[in-house]
Amino acid sequence: MSDMKKIEDLRGISEEDLRAHMDELAAEAMKLRFQQATMQLTHTARPAQLRREVARIKTILAELKHE
Repeated sequence: MSDMKKIEDLRGISEEDLRAHMDELAAEAMKLRFQQATMQLTHTARPAQLRREVARIKTILAELKHE
């Protein structure tokens, strides 16, 4: 969990920055899908880590929406 942001760190970020970070993660996920399709994916746990981090961001955005 070295480069994954903890939820406390994410809560301190503005909504715009969270959305931008989510877009970056989506781009990375796309690259990983292509690597997996071409059998070049070396860090096989990374797609799952990305999904979890995107879920954390979506949770925080939903919390902000309900405030």
